[in-house]
Amino acid sequence: MNEKSGGEKQPVKSRSWLERLTTLLAREPQNREQLMNILRAAENRDVLSAEMLNMIERILQVSEMQVREVMVPKANMVVIEKDITLQELLPAVIESGHSRFPVLDPTNGNIVGMLLAKDILKYFFKKDAPEFNLIDLLRPSVFTPQSKRLDILLREFRINRNHIAIVLDEYGHVAGLVTIEDVLEQIVGEIEDEYDIDENDGFIKKHDDDTYIVKAQIPIDEFNEYFKSNFSDEEFDTIGGIVLKHFGHLPKRGEHIKFSNFRFKVLHSDSRRIYLLEIKTAKKNTTSIES
Repeated sequence: MNEKSGGEKQPVKSRSWLERLTTLLAREPQNREQLMNILRAAENRDVLSAEMLNMIERILQVSEMQVREVMVPKANMVVIEKDITLQELLPAVIESGHSRFPVLDPTNGNIVGMLLAKDILKYFFKKDAPEFNLIDLLRPSVFTPQSKRLDILLREFRINRNHIAIVLDEYGHVAGLVTIEDVLEQIVGEIEDEYDIDENDGFIKKHDDDTYIVKAQIPIDEFNEYFKSNFSDEEFDTIGGIVLKHFGHLPKRGEHIKFSNFRFKVLHSDSRRIYLLEIKTAKKNTTSIES
């Protein structure tokens, strides 16, 4: 008998969610759809939370995705040319806000290494800093084909402790770059940083004197009121719609365009819509458009 002296029964230890899930999976699903049906049933019975189910679904999707689907295209890469001067380098680093930079040889278009922003600090804060030579600061570049599966790339990032890779096309030419954050966001959702806006901040977050982070779904009248602009709301309801019209295509992260005294840079978008924009105000006589 499984009883304590005194006639009391031993309490039954509650099973963990992993043990309960293992029991459900004992049915041995024959394909991915059957597996997802079992997992959805587990979520309905509170064996899995909705967040866990969503993450598992995204993990399964990542195993079918390729690097080309999440990479930053070559045209939108922020690169440093290998012959840049120290005086030119610092403004470029500050403007981009990145911590790692591919270094380009402009004579042949090849990436010759990676520069970490922290490696240039000694040239500004140490009196006995050596003479600046960018080549001496370069870290080895990591290259990956654009056809590689994301789950394989993520495993390589973890094993080799890398955070960024240069993406090559089938001819060995640079096609773009991909970061570990790009891959992880496919699993856990968007990873917020200093440019993101909290729900309580509304649609606009001021970053510095002439730079703002704006949600693309901000109503045009609210945008006009804040920035003293005069965009029409006859065709579109949000500033994202106007930006999309000027691009003429669905832009990817990093693409930018100038019009109506503003510079709009896409910070976050997917295959359906723009979510987050960086907006820089320009002088009133600025009317040029670029992308």
